[in-house]
Amino acid sequence: MSRFWPRFSPTKLRLRSANESYAQKYVRIMTKLVFLKRHFAVEVQFGKYAFMVYNVSAKMTIFHRLGHIDTGIEIVPVKEFAEQMSTGVSYFEQFVWDLEERGVADIDIPVLIVGING
Repeated sequence: MSRFWPRFSPTKLRLRSANESYAQKYVRIMTKLVFLKRHFAVEVQFGKYAFMVYNVSAKMTIFHRLGHIDTGIEIVPVKEFAEQMSTGVSYFEQFVWDLEERGVADIDIPVLIVGING
């Protein structure tokens, strides 16, 4: 478990309920998807850049590893739309460029990034 939750020591995990470890509770609460059906996930993110990266690079990968999804869609604003929102909102063009420059990893799953305009 230290790979996924390095800030929680095994001692703290043992102090939790015998029915549900802290790690299990974390997965149940923090890794929910907007839409999940037949091994397909959809996420909508109009927040900070870190959350977009987390959705695609971590959350969807975790759900795939657990056998819940095979592919996904991430819906994000385009730059023009993001500029109308509060500061710090990332946008489609930057996100796609970053993912392309990052390259492919052996744990990646197919995810379609969709940019929308308001």
